[in-house]
Amino acid sequence: MKVKVMKLDAGAKIPKYAKAGDAGMDLYATEQGEADKYGNMVYKTGLAMEIPDGYVGLIYPRSSVSKTAHMLRNHVGVIDSGYRGEIMLKFGWYEQTPGEHKVYEAGDRIGQIIIMPHPKVEFNEVKELSDSDRGDGGFGSTGS
Repeated sequence: MKVKVMKLDAGAKIPKYAKAGDAGMDLYATEQGEADKYGNMVYKTGLAMEIPDGYVGLIYPRSSVSKTAHMLRNHVGVIDSGYRGEIMLKFGWYEQTPGEHKVYEAGDRIGQIIIMPHPKVEFNEVKELSDSDRGDGGFGSTGS
């Protein structure tokens, strides 16, 4: 699949797979983050994309985020096919993490994007649902 991508900043890097078999492509900061009015750090990628209709871009933190106090604020970013603005990531801090928080710098890998198809869903309201082995058990009901 080919996805149109436009650099909005000369320092932007086009996402690419780091290794064969990777699902996500790295996203890079084009500048040091800037705090918003809620104390979150907003990082720009300098990229806009034209994700094809029927597909979605999902933004995830990289696994190395576990070495920092960062937390992607919306946990998974959703980039709809109609969005043409800059791809940005917003991080907050784990409140229980003491001390000074590292801030990502220009050129740092700050997240990853996965582009995948999604079905068009139409909900059909019914009076009852079919039985299943699990039933209505949730939150740990399938084991420890």
